[in-house]
Amino acid sequence: MKRQHQKGTLPLYLHVRFIAAAFAILVMAACPFTAFAQSDFLIGTGIYDITGPAAEEGMMGYSMPDQKTEGIMLRLRSRAFVVADPATGKRVAFVCAEAGVLPQGVKQAVVKKLLAAYGGLYTDANVALSATHTHSGPGAISHYAMYNLSMLGYDEKHFNTVVDGIFRSIVRAHNNLAPGSIYINTGELDNCGWNRSPGAYANDPARERAGYDANTDRRMTLLKFVTDAGEQIGTINWFAVHPTSLGNTNKLISGDNKGYASYLFERAKGTNYAAGRTFVAAFAENNAGDVSPNIYWGYPNGIDDFNHMKIIGTRQYDKAADLYNSATRRVTGHVDYRHMYVDFSNTSIDARFIQDQPDGAVTCSAAIGVSMLAGSTEDGKGIDIPEGITYPYDISILGQVFPWGFTLLPGDQECQAEKPIILPMGRIRPQGIPLTPEVLPVQILRIGDFAIIAQPTEITTMAGRRLRQTVTDALDGTVDNVVIAALSNAYAGYVATREEYATQNYEGASTHFGPYTLNAFQQSFDTIATAMADGTAADSGPTPRDIADNQLIPVIGVVFDDKPLDVNFGSVSADVRTFYNRGETAEAVFWGGHPKNDYRIQGTFLAIEKMTTHKVCHQEKVGCDTITVCEDVPVVEKVVARDWDPQTRYHWERYGVAYSKIRISWDTGGAEPGQYRIHHYGNWKSGWTGEIKPYEGVSSVFTLY
Repeated sequence: MKRQHQKGTLPLYLHVRFIAAAFAILVMAACPFTAFAQSDFLIGTGIYDITGPAAEEGMMGYSMPDQKTEGIMLRLRSRAFVVADPATGKRVAFVCAEAGVLPQGVKQAVVKKLLAAYGGLYTDANVALSATHTHSGPGAISHYAMYNLSMLGYDEKHFNTVVDGIFRSIVRAHNNLAPGSIYINTGELDNCGWNRSPGAYANDPARERAGYDANTDRRMTLLKFVTDAGEQIGTINWFAVHPTSLGNTNKLISGDNKGYASYLFERAKGTNYAAGRTFVAAFAENNAGDVSPNIYWGYPNGIDDFNHMKIIGTRQYDKAADLYNSATRRVTGHVDYRHMYVDFSNTSIDARFIQDQPDGAVTCSAAIGVSMLAGSTEDGKGIDIPEGITYPYDISILGQVFPWGFTLLPGDQECQAEKPIILPMGRIRPQGIPLTPEVLPVQILRIGDFAIIAQPTEITTMAGRRLRQTVTDALDGTVDNVVIAALSNAYAGYVATREEYATQNYEGASTHFGPYTLNAFQQSFDTIATAMADGTAADSGPTPRDIADNQLIPVIGVVFDDKPLDVNFGSVSADVRTFYNRGETAEAVFWGGHPKNDYRIQGTFLAIEKMTTHKVCHQEKVGCDTITVCEDVPVVEKVVARDWDPQTRYHWERYGVAYSKIRISWDTGGAEPGQYRIHHYGNWKSGWTGEIKPYEGVSSVFTLY
């Protein structure tokens, strides 16, 4: 028998709802939830800047040591959604952050700040942090060494910036809580992502594949948040595509196609990024482990990448806007959550989760295979070896490139089956700490008849379908829609199906815990989903280590800034032209300071200012007469673009030993004719005192025809 899902109570009369809404605004932080039983939920959204260092920081995603930040294309932001149950008082917080990954240490630090601020209101169990997985953001924020290798160290300042930004976005969502409703809509989005490992997918059972009309998940699931007062406060959707339109030659910070889609939606809704309360649009990640945006364009070439990013981002935005505008079905029911930690390096899996192993199986100590080094051909090609290399394979062939040595324990290679081990992260333990985490979180957030699977890896299309079905079955008819929020709460590589793993394409070679990793996740999520359906508690599992204080290799910071003696910080090195035709790019170069001095969080490194004239008059003595002399003085009418607008580029370049040149450009297409100037904001560091001081610079005024 299916468990019956308890629906929410019917709305009361309008004047009663209005009184309740007003009362909620006054006391929402510590309200008696039963006072708002007529509302579906208490809902709140918040957004905050997490951009990080815009120069000389390794970028997270492609693992290319020479791919270091050199400026900003789009700022990165954390978008938070808090939903509380008026009947039970339970609440959940879901965060979609524009980052390559959100390592376990970030979740630990965010929760510590939330516990300090709100007691037990927000905890490990009811807060989920999900990364969009942009490959064009700065890294060096993991406490596990492997994910900092290409950045050559750990950056505590950047780590704290990400933690603080996520925390502040949740605080804003909490402060904005108000009675309201959530609407859900789903639809198919074609031509917006293609399977980059079709051979591996084809190895999945034919009968299983026949149940789907595509080798990627094309379904977009969207939530729309509206207060009882009729205020539209936000939206979030889940769609499976990698944000890798920008390739590994790009060095400008960007949220890639998902960040661009968020920008388009928020611009359409008039989002004010400086405001504590404003509309928030998040484009979250789904089971995109084998889904590329680049198949039909080939590998990103550094020339067409920006246009490809706009195309894929616009397609996601257009679909999301359509679903948003046509969303009419309300999410109803109660808020709930379950959370558990699992040691995936040594998990025994029951036979009912493994079709080909009647006696069950066990996971393995974390390791990656040779084909991981090949990269994902369409998104991030690695060294010149093919995908699909299976055991046995003589890894000494790679000794010239990777001259390390390691010792496998008996059974390690056997456990990993078809995967020829090239790096056993679980066995290499500097300071007794493995290179990657093994104790990982599994979490389900339930908002009425909708559920979120918060899963800490990149999971392939078919693996995601299997996991989603496992959770749907375990919830036993109590939910109508289940989505996967990939890359949530930690990061530990990929998850492929057993059949995909056997081919050892990039995704299988990057599945850390062996051929039955997916089965272990299915078992773990079945456990907490069953507990949720039964209304019972779930075992919390082993506590993961907190290694924030074990970071020994910090990245190099700014020593000092310098400039030529005959200029000031902010002086123009190369000025704009006198005039431009619309569609041309206006550009100016400034003598500046290093962007690491101040990330200008919630601010900007540039402003494109539309000018007007103001008549200024003064008296002058001419002979025996006094005359009035007037002149037109240019003044700022409005700012038309900043460093988070895709029409602008903020580009940093080291010049000499400690000089910085800042090139700011603006694509004038679509701008109004008139007069403009480029305004640069920055900070420089004294080599004598270490003090960091702000500076500004402006270009000449130019005319746009």
